[in-house]
Amino acid sequence: MNKKRIIILDTETTGINKTNLPHINHRIIEIGAVEIIGRRFTGNNFHVYIQPNRLIESGALKVHGITNDFLLDKPFFKDIADQFLKYINKSTLVIHNAAFDLGFINQELSILNKKIKNINTFCSIIDTLKLARVLFPGKKNTLDALCKRYKINKSHRKLHSAMVDAYLLGKLYLLMTGGQESFFSSDIISLKKQSQKLKKNIKITNSSLRILYSTPKEVDLHKKYLQYMKDNSMCLWH
Repeated sequence: MNKKRIIILDTETTGINKTNLPHINHRIIEIGAVEIIGRRFTGNNFHVYIQPNRLIESGALKVHGITNDFLLDKPFFKDIADQFLKYINKSTLVIHNAAFDLGFINQELSILNKKIKNINTFCSIIDTLKLARVLFPGKKNTLDALCKRYKINKSHRKLHSAMVDAYLLGKLYLLMTGGQESFFSSDIISLKKQSQKLKKNIKITNSSLRILYSTPKEVDLHKKYLQYMKDNSMCLWH
């Protein structure tokens, strides 16, 4: 089993700059991260609210519901930076629309004049938005849309939350990369019992099976997906 350390990461911010650099003039107010090792949630999570030293825009408030008053007694990024960097060090970060979150995080590091200017230098990055666009070209690939497509329950998600969204993205990532989410839930019957149940329901017959061949389009999409996995160090084979 693959034992590499994967960190599912999400952030909430004071707002966005409506340009190709959304982090400009805005700050991080929440970081949520969950750890996955061996395709299992370990419970070793990282969660913090941050005092941004600026006001939250009304549009952002409607998205995450985090108020200026709530953040008044929270630590500044400089106070949690070392702890955060130690937590994610040498891990694979899984982020939905990675450029957005990394832009904000790298900006915070730059403000602190940290020697580390770019997280990419000590973490590998997997962008689930790019992965989703390969798997579902032309379709809507927001976190909400993907949760609906994979039938992930998100009824508790009334507003955006870095911690809630990181956990949902973790479940989503396991499914998108071939994992069975039900195998990791304690309230689901064991794989052994599932196997035994399936064996009882299998009827062996001598009738020939119809062979369905892949279409050229399906073959092409499969090759692109395999290349994506190879490029992002997601392959389990050589």
